[in-house]
Amino acid sequence: MLEKLTPAGRRVLDVAAELFYRQGIHAVGVEAIAAEAGVTKKTLYACFGSKDRLVTAYLVERDQRWRAWLQRWVAEHAATPEDELLAVFDALDAWMGGADFRGCGFVNALAEIPDPESPARAVIIGQKRWMSEYFEKLATAAELADPAGFADSALLLYEGATVAASAGFDGAVRQARRTAAILLRA
Repeated sequence: MLEKLTPAGRRVLDVAAELFYRQGIHAVGVEAIAAEAGVTKKTLYACFGSKDRLVTAYLVERDQRWRAWLQRWVAEHAATPEDELLAVFDALDAWMGGADFRGCGFVNALAEIPDPESPARAVIIGQKRWMSEYFEKLATAAELADPAGFADSALLLYEGATVAASAGFDGAVRQARRTAAILLRA
């Protein structure tokens, strides 16, 4: 779906991504997105069909970008498999230091999309499952005795730190990293 975007569709998705993340999905109407993108509502609907499909496209693209960025960051900043596990938290801390940090876009969207049948919600759940699988892959490479158990714990630390940092708790990610290091040594 995302590979076939017209230039107008690309502008719509870029504007929607910025507005959805900054203001929230329900707070942003298609009129505002179309106006900011310099297109008509008709063009927006021609490109995406509905606001729900636009939200899904936003989340799919955000997920693809996050996965690529995180894997690249970890590969560039870690020398050993054990370092890679902790580098996930370092990457999160680095990302949160950005000027436009407004929490996890997926957690934010999850709060706004209660319908379990929503395609957008499926993207969010898929992203969280991928994070768990990524932790498990790294834990397997580090030859931990229980990679799945470590992955479950690491995901809870990671998600909890993300939400806590969003709520203004300074040092949440660094504390989660320290706890993950303790689990790694256990």
